Amino acid sequence: MLKIDLHTHILPFDWPDLNARFGSSGFPTLERTGCGCGRIVIDGRPFRKIRDNSWAAEARLVDLERTGVDVQVLSTVPVMFCYWAEPQHAAELARIINDQIAAVVSEHPTRFIGLGTLPLQRPQLAVAELERCVRELGFAGCEIGTHVNEWNLDHAELFPVFEAAAELGAALFVHPWDMMGGEQMRKYWLPWLVGMPAETSRAACSLIFGGVLERLPQLRVALAHGGGAFPWTIGRIEHAFHVRPDLVAVDNPIAPRAYLDRFYYDSIVHDPAALRFLIERVGIERVALGSDDPFPLGESVPGQLIESLAELTDDAKQRLLAGTALEFLALEGSRWTSATPG
Repeated sequence: MLKIDLHTHILPFDWPDLNARFGSSGFPTLERTGCGCGRIVIDGRPFRKIRDNSWAAEARLVDLERTGVDVQVLSTVPVMFCYWAEPQHAAELARIINDQIAAVVSEHPTRFIGLGTLPLQRPQLAVAELERCVRELGFAGCEIGTHVNEWNLDHAELFPVFEAAAELGAALFVHPWDMMGGEQMRKYWLPWLVGMPAETSRAACSLIFGGVLERLPQLRVALAHGGGAFPWTIGRIEHAFHVRPDLVAVDNPIAPRAYLDRFYYDSIVHDPAALRFLIERVGIERVALGSDDPFPLGESVPGQLIESLAELTDDAKQRLLAGTALEFLALEGSRWTSATPG
């Protein structure tokens, strides 16, 4: 079966010393430590150990052959969003990242699809880069964070970005970053275990309650990590909408459950029962293979969880493994639809 992995991350093969370039601090730095290993460092503090499959296309191709994945959809690592930076600096960094993703896709057009990143702290610059990503670089869309500093995704300043994405037909993949409560949850990796699912629900609720999805019915949005906490707490969210409309239904009078199938969701929920629940809740047409490759919280063999569900027909599995991703990326009817696996 054709396998298209919607959720994978890649770093630029190389990027300049951004702190020196911009006369600032807080920007990530890549240090290669030898033997195909490296680490991301922020102001001298280690952030994450990584391997060369985080930046080298050749290493990723080896992984694709090993795991049987045909196509990866590439997006940057969220630490590279840098929404906190000066807008012009973030715009320059976004161009560096997007150009390098475009180069990887150009070199291996049958194995990779690109999603860009945007300087969302300055929406005018973000719209310009979104247009460049789609019209010049040929990307299917962009990856965005679950919030932009003090703005949730319903903030009026961000609406032109969503409007431009809808007009361009660009897909938006929402990924958690800068997790809420991080300062209070430093032990046990809790920002990644507790904060990430909450961040994604924050984004979904903001897009619903803020009326963004209602105003832009053609906008395509996917939520990382199976939608985080959102699908699992929709009952509570819906109940609150009805019992406290004075607090919840202030910008959109339509109940939130109506938007469950307006989102797409990746499949990385790590548990067969959870994947069954997600499929039952949102529909098989809304769930796409996503592995979070190449990081440790990802699925080591992408698609293995989907293939483990014995009750699914081959057609259903193919929809999950590739069909939903093709629809979300608006690549139906393209060469991908009839691609030969491998």
